[in-house]
Amino acid sequence: MHRVRASSFSVPSLCLRLFLLLAVLLGTAAVPARAAAAPFRVLALYNGTWDAAHISFVKEANEWFPRQAAANGFTYTASNNWDLLANGGVNAYQVVLFLDDLPQTAAQRTGFEQYMRSGGAWMGFHVSAFTTNATSWSWYHNQFLGSGNFKSNTWGPTTAVLRVEDRTHPAAKNLPATFTSSVSEWYSWSNDLRQNPDIRILASIDPSSFPLGTDPNQTWYSGYYPILWTNTRYRMLYANFGHNAMDYSTNTPLSSTFASETQNRFVLDGLKWLGGATDTQPPSGPVSETAWYTLRNAGNSTCVDARGAGTANGTVVQQYACNGTAAQQYQFRSTDSGYLRITGRGNPQQVVDVTDRSTAEGAPLQLWSYSGGQNQQWRAVQQTDGGYRLVARHSGKCLSASSTAADSVQLTQRTCDDSPAQSFRLTEQP
Repeated sequence: MHRVRASSFSVPSLCLRLFLLLAVLLGTAAVPARAAAAPFRVLALYNGTWDAAHISFVKEANEWFPRQAAANGFTYTASNNWDLLANGGVNAYQVVLFLDDLPQTAAQRTGFEQYMRSGGAWMGFHVSAFTTNATSWSWYHNQFLGSGNFKSNTWGPTTAVLRVEDRTHPAAKNLPATFTSSVSEWYSWSNDLRQNPDIRILASIDPSSFPLGTDPNQTWYSGYYPILWTNTRYRMLYANFGHNAMDYSTNTPLSSTFASETQNRFVLDGLKWLGGATDTQPPSGPVSETAWYTLRNAGNSTCVDARGAGTANGTVVQQYACNGTAAQQYQFRSTDSGYLRITGRGNPQQVVDVTDRSTAEGAPLQLWSYSGGQNQQWRAVQQTDGGYRLVARHSGKCLSASSTAADSVQLTQRTCDDSPAQSFRLTEQP
C-alpha cells in the first residue's frame, strides 16, 4: 500500500474532489428505478352481423382477449366502428385486429394502408382475407396479404395438424414442430404464397391431416395450404382460423377457436411481437417442481393458507399469519405451455382452484381435487424484486390477497395490476 503524503492535496483541491464525489453519489441515488414497460394498445375491429360461426368467434374473442391482456402486457378495445381507420382514430393503437371483416369504403381502406405504411401493426383472422375480387383492392389482397382470391374451402369445420415451417419468427418460436389446431373452416387461395419473396410462411397444413373436411365435395385430399404467415415488408400476421363449428338450426357453437393452448401461444406471442414487446417467452420463473414453498404476500406479509388445515374439496384458501405449518406449504407442478398447478402439502391431490370456474372479478379461491381444469392452473410470473404474481389460466386474472393483514380473509382472483397485494415471495421449506 502506498502512503499518500499530506502535501499531495491542497485544501481547495480536496474540497473539490469531495464535492464531485458527493455529486456523483447524489446523482446516482436520484436515478429512479426503471419503470415497467407500458402496455401496448390493441384495437379489434369487427362486423358481428354475418354468419353465426363468425359472430360466435367475435363473441368469444371479445371475451378471451381481455382476459389475456394484463398478463401479457396489452390493453384491448373492441369496436364495430370501421371509420376509426378513416378518421385517424386507429393511430392511437399500436396493433389493430380484423376479427371477421375488412375495410369496405375507400376512406377506410386508404386510412388502413397509411396506418400500415407508417409503421402500424396488424393481425387478421379467417374471413378478413376473403374476397373473390382481389383487384378491387389489389394492395391489400395481392401485395399486403399476397393471397389473391378465395379459391376453395373445407367443410365442415374440423381441427387440422399444422406443420410449423419457421420457428425463428418471434410469433412461432414457442411452437412445436407440429400441433393440432382448434376447429375451423379452412381457406385456400389463388396465389401461391411460396412464390412471393415478401411472404414468410410460418405454418401450413401437415399431410397427416388429409383428408381434411367431412363433406366429400369440400374435402382436401392433398396439396399445399399455408395457414399462418407474415409479409416482411410490414408488421403483420394472418391466421386462417376464426370459424367455429355451429348448429345452424339453433346458432349454437359446437367448438371454440381458443380451445388449443398451442394455437393460443401463437396468438399471444404474435401480439407481443406486433406490439413491440421484447419477451415472447411464456413468462414463467425458475420455480422448483420438487420443493415445497410458503407464499408470503408482499402487501400485508400474510401467507397463503388452507383454512383449518383442511384437505377436502371446498376448503377455503385464505390469508393467515405465517406459521410454517403444512397448511401453508405448496408445490408447483407443470401442466403444459408454461402453466402450473399449485398443490397443497396436506393433500397433494388438492390444488388451488377458482371456485365454479368463475372468470368474475373477486371470485374466491378454494382447494379442490385436480381434474385438469384451466381454473386450476396458474402461470408464475417473476417480478423484478424476486416475488411472483400468479396468473389464472382460464381468466388471465391474478391471485390476490387483501389490502389488510387480517387473518382468515379468503383469497380471490382480480385483474392483474402489479400491486403488492398480487405479489408473493416464495420461501423453500424443508
